[in-house]
Amino acid sequence: MSSANAPVPVSFKVRKQSRVMEVEFDDGAMFSLSFELLRVYSPSAEVRGHGPGQETLQVGKREVEIVGVEPVGNYGIKPIFSDGHASGIYTWDYLYQLGQDQAAMWETYLQKLHAAGFAGDSGRDPQTTPAAATGHACGHSH
Repeated sequence: MSSANAPVPVSFKVRKQSRVMEVEFDDGAMFSLSFELLRVYSPSAEVRGHGPGQETLQVGKREVEIVGVEPVGNYGIKPIFSDGHASGIYTWDYLYQLGQDQAAMWETYLQKLHAAGFAGDSGRDPQTTPAAATGHACGHSH
């Protein structure tokens, strides 16, 4: 969907009370993206890994906040999260995709938490570790 006429944001509003970023695009689309969704789907290598199957499941992000947003050229933004994460560059295309697909992406995230052994949506709470994950090696070579 990357083309010369891809939608471009015309406004950003970071709403700290409701923990959402509202993004309005020049095609009239407006999305309300939760800080948590933005954080767990960060396009950074830290979250995505360096190839398929290397993604790192993000847990304990229910209360994460955005403490700042830096522009990246004229093609994206870099949110600074309250947990110190600041390496994800969100292009306009990616923000638009998050907005369009957020319901399905959220469902996928909850399924991944369940698969990791979290009951309900407990994996979203700060400092939670499922019984199944204790003593778990991360799989990286040190």
